[in-house]
Amino acid sequence: MLYHLLRASAPRYQNLYWPILAVPTKFFNGPVGRFKRVPGIGDKTIESLNLNAALEQADREVAFIEKNGIDVIFYTDERYPKKLKNCNDAPILLYSKGNADLNNQRIISIVGTRNATDYGRQLCKELLEDLQQYGVLVVSGLALGIDVAAHKESLRLNLPTVGVLGHSLDRLYPSQNRAIADKMILNGALLSEYPSGTKPDRENFPQRNRIVAGMADVTVVVEAGIKGGALITAEIANSYNRDVFAFPGRTTDVYSEGCNFLIRNNKAGLLTCAADLAYLMGWDTQTSTQAKPKQFALPIDLTEQERNIWQLLYESKTPVAIDELSIQLNMPVSTLAMNLLNMEMQGYITAKPGKMYVIG
Repeated sequence: MLYHLLRASAPRYQNLYWPILAVPTKFFNGPVGRFKRVPGIGDKTIESLNLNAALEQADREVAFIEKNGIDVIFYTDERYPKKLKNCNDAPILLYSKGNADLNNQRIISIVGTRNATDYGRQLCKELLEDLQQYGVLVVSGLALGIDVAAHKESLRLNLPTVGVLGHSLDRLYPSQNRAIADKMILNGALLSEYPSGTKPDRENFPQRNRIVAGMADVTVVVEAGIKGGALITAEIANSYNRDVFAFPGRTTDVYSEGCNFLIRNNKAGLLTCAADLAYLMGWDTQTSTQAKPKQFALPIDLTEQERNIWQLLYESKTPVAIDELSIQLNMPVSTLAMNLLNMEMQGYITAKPGKMYVIG
């Protein structure tokens, strides 16, 4: 399937993947016995192979993608969410329908209970109204409750919003969210890692939560019980070293138990308003007039490694995560951290929340 999808959906990468594209016939039509030479593949695995069926499935998938105007965004695609790419369990590809910039400078995930109260919906409304000035992209799971409230408020405020699905793009669950999903495609996107025909099975939703957490700068839990997908998403975001915040609630409110638990156990910062979030994230408001860019000269009193770091940050123009720096510079995180600390102490760079770094 990878071969077919590459040919159909990523022509600009055909040179990069030419070794894969050049051998599909031999791979699928050769004797299956040759797989015995591959470590970890035994007789049972070989017996279960049905390569002809795999090719037919790939053909059907490509036809579905082309018919429905779906983008297939591979891990190597420049459109692939860079923040998500830093996560060690990022999916190899994403199916996207819409027009969202998945690398928006500021991305916030909003999650919560499916049994949202008026209190939770009001928090969503006030939070997004105040965040409108920061030009954020809003991500959630398009579930009932807080998720769909966040999507609706985003569309009302003309903020792009992305719904990450726990099934393929040939269906929608729950079906009552169809109208809002159609609007999201016009100002945002529907996103999934699942090929067509994938049902909304229970195990898919915790898995999709890693995308909700991984592609965002910060995850905000609005309302949540002590168990459920919102707390799973918060835990995943913590494991990715991403910022997590939660709105507190009364101790007697069932759907504030999860938020209070996260705050009490230092797994989320206490949030009362958008101004708190913007301040803690170091966000400045967007203005209609662009400030004149600063002119920097390459410092001469840095080591060679520090100069490489400085140059990369200077060219990026936006904050870069430490994991991304490590990958691009081919530098161990431990070595990179020492260099970053030294540069920060000298005033050449600034550390931002979420282990992000920027010039100056």
